[in-house]
Amino acid sequence: MRELMGQSKDVGHSFAEEARKIHYKESPERSIRGQTTLDEAEALREEGIEVMAMPMLPAFKNTLQ
Repeated sequence: MRELMGQSKDVGHSFAEEARKIHYKESPERSIRGQTTLDEAEALREEGIEVMAMPMLPAFKNTLQ
């Protein structure tokens, strides 16, 4: 988990917007992480955008900042 966190950019609540920009080649391809609603995550999947839900563990959040 720590490796994944270190190799991705936290885009916060802009996750769905950034994922779409990357998918439609409006932004450079890169690994991102952030927050979105379950409905928005499902909408991304329906558009063919792969997303994976992961719990945010406080210990990881605190050590990576």
